[in-house]
Amino acid sequence: MNESESFNYFNYFTEVEEHFQRVRGTGLFLMSPLDWALIESWKNAGIPLEAVLRGIDAAFEKSRTKKQLGRRINSLAYCAQAVAEEAQAIAKGAPSPAAAAEGEAPFSVDELRNHLTESAAKTRAKGFNEVADTLDRLAGDAETQSKNLEDLEQRLTALEEHLLNQARVSLTPEQVYEHRRELDGYLRPYRSKFTADQLARLERQFLDRRLFEIFLLPRLSLFYLR
Repeated sequence: MNESESFNYFNYFTEVEEHFQRVRGTGLFLMSPLDWALIESWKNAGIPLEAVLRGIDAAFEKSRTKKQLGRRINSLAYCAQAVAEEAQAIAKGAPSPAAAAEGEAPFSVDELRNHLTESAAKTRAKGFNEVADTLDRLAGDAETQSKNLEDLEQRLTALEEHLLNQARVSLTPEQVYEHRRELDGYLRPYRSKFTADQLARLERQFLDRRLFEIFLLPRLSLFYLR
């Protein structure tokens, strides 16, 4: 079987995390907030999973050929350029996320229903009753929803964005400053590896992930259904 055929679209985060750990060769390696934001920025930009995994391989191979003994790659940010190059190289032949989403999902109808129901309860607890009502309706129709995961993911993404818009207006200028300073600390060793557009997307993803944590909002996307 071709390696790319074994990838599962909704396992994007897990596939990247496990592949990076495996290639790094040090067993358990905890991803930083920057790493998770970077993975999400790749996913949201439509970067094929295959391109990310190949980019990781290429970055480590480049490091080895430079004989950087004693130096370990400690962040996915080191792989950013290689991932971008691989994405360009396979752009024409790579399957689209939409096509991949039509394949078998790594979860059952019951797991999908539970995810939607639990998300509704957590969202309602935060006062977002309209979003919670929508999630409850989707949960009640989980079997039908499971047959069109691409459409369901688009609905959930829109609901997440609604939650984020409400959370953003609650942030103080000082909180925004502190989060950007935190991101800058993570990025400083790798900033030259990103274009201005990539940096802008990465900052957005980093701050959005912080909003979910600060306000204890559930992640609705199917990518977070474990």
